[in-house]
Amino acid sequence: MWEPEPDWHPLPGGTGPSTVGVWRAALGDQPVVVKRLARPAPHDPGAFSEPAHFAYWRREADVLETGLVSATSGLRSVVAAVEEDDDGITITREWVEDDANSGLFVAMSLGRFTGSLTARPRFLARNQLADRLAQVERRGGWPTLARTAVADVADHLWQRRTTLLDRVAELPQVAQHGDATPTNLPGRAGDHVVAIDWATLGVGPVGADLGLYSLAAREDFEPLLDAYGMGLPEGLASPEQVRLGAQVAAVYSALSRAEWALERVAAGEGALASKFRHPAVAPHLRTLQRQYPQIEALLAS
Repeated sequence: MWEPEPDWHPLPGGTGPSTVGVWRAALGDQPVVVKRLARPAPHDPGAFSEPAHFAYWRREADVLETGLVSATSGLRSVVAAVEEDDDGITITREWVEDDANSGLFVAMSLGRFTGSLTARPRFLARNQLADRLAQVERRGGWPTLARTAVADVADHLWQRRTTLLDRVAELPQVAQHGDATPTNLPGRAGDHVVAIDWATLGVGPVGADLGLYSLAAREDFEPLLDAYGMGLPEGLASPEQVRLGAQVAAVYSALSRAEWALERVAAGEGALASKFRHPAVAPHLRTLQRQYPQIEALLAS
């Protein structure tokens, strides 16, 4: 049975459905990160074994083993070793130092990356936002948000989700990291961002990666949008198409995360409003507040 070495240091994150854990270790004098993925068990959801689903268990290993993003434009991976056994997969990759990339540089790099992956193997994620919202629907939608001041807005956008998903499905479908957060885009090599956690690499609507990144970026949406557009390959998409893809990804992700955070504390004692400052809730509500201009744009569209 696979087990981490006693001297490995556990790292935060590693919350993917098939991730056993992530550790910092060393190979001689070289710091590395070790990530362990568990092979799906018979009782696990079938999505874990579907190559196009965002939760496909072995995607990151396939991405790194094939070198698919080792020399792409905008975003790149680091050198990694992949070892598979009967119980799962162990990924050992170089440690990536945090280079404090500016949000505008990252946004432009995300735009440049959209032109990558001209070869699209079957293990790339597709329809990620639609699959995530289908998962939310199976859990009952956003019932906790219905008890807050954003109830009417949330209900309207929930009812319109199919229409908006259809609209973004008609946008240019481009290469996307799929989990574009500052934490996953830490390094820099020349004019490229060195990215980690490629478990959701795939193809999706232009602007979607930007929308996800904007949720945690220090910079405002409009400057990020401009920088992303500067990185886009010429003729790939119009500014209006990029804006729509980014707005839908940002708004629906922010609302779903706020619902998730509130639902976890809602059953405790006291009124729901008294829990808005809970440390597990407040960051998600602040993120949602920052999306009000994008929410208003979608409501008017």
